Amino acid sequence: MEFSIKKKAFEFRNECGFSNNDPIRLKSLLIKLNIITVFKELTDDFSGMSVKAGSKKFILINANHSLGRQHFTICHELYHIFFDDNFKPHHCCTGLFNKRDTNEYFADVFASYMLMPEDGIINLIPDIEIKKDKISIQTILKIENYFSCSRKALLFRLKELNLISPKIFDEYCLNIKSTAKAYGYDTTLYEPGNNNLVIGDYGTLAKQLYDNEKISEGHYISLMHDIGIDILNSMNNGDKD
Repeated sequence: MEFSIKKKAFEFRNECGFSNNDPIRLKSLLIKLNIITVFKELTDDFSGMSVKAGSKKFILINANHSLGRQHFTICHELYHIFFDDNFKPHHCCTGLFNKRDTNEYFADVFASYMLMPEDGIINLIPDIEIKKDKISIQTILKIENYFSCSRKALLFRLKELNLISPKIFDEYCLNIKSTAKAYGYDTTLYEPGNNNLVIGDYGTLAKQLYDNEKISEGHYISLMHDIGIDILNSMNNGDKD
């Protein structure tokens, strides 16, 4: 079954127009897939959740997590939306690879292969480092910034490929931001962000409901306020450059 999940990730990447070497521009992909995605500050054990209502699809992502982890969570939720035969809305704590929860484990496996394809990883590793425990921190930083993934997710992937041992896994989990900075990398990938960001047509749908008199002005203002947009202030003051 696990092989089938990996195959689904491979095929889904190709269907979405990505080769097995390409990083994924997730914001563009979510727009293409017509999935409304909202980023909110949530508790640490709430990585994200997905909801389907008819043809509409919705993802909620924890903006308190690092951007790299958010990207993994998005791919995890894509599994639930498109491949989960027993789909039901629930909050997920992603990246645990917990085999005791089969469905969540499969979603993590899918996310891992979706975000970090094997060919792409191998092509970024110098030949001299394609041996167990020979991969350098410079290469680790290069791979995770190329695929915009979290350190932990990448290390799980490298361990699965038998390129690192548990000892090296633990070693590379330490001092992530300071190491990135020491090698000249921007640390945004390792930090929280995107709070109140909305991807998709949430605002368009709310405006259409209001324009078609399906909801009141107060309801429309409330819906927009939920995503950090002060419509009332904009109405009163007009547009300003």
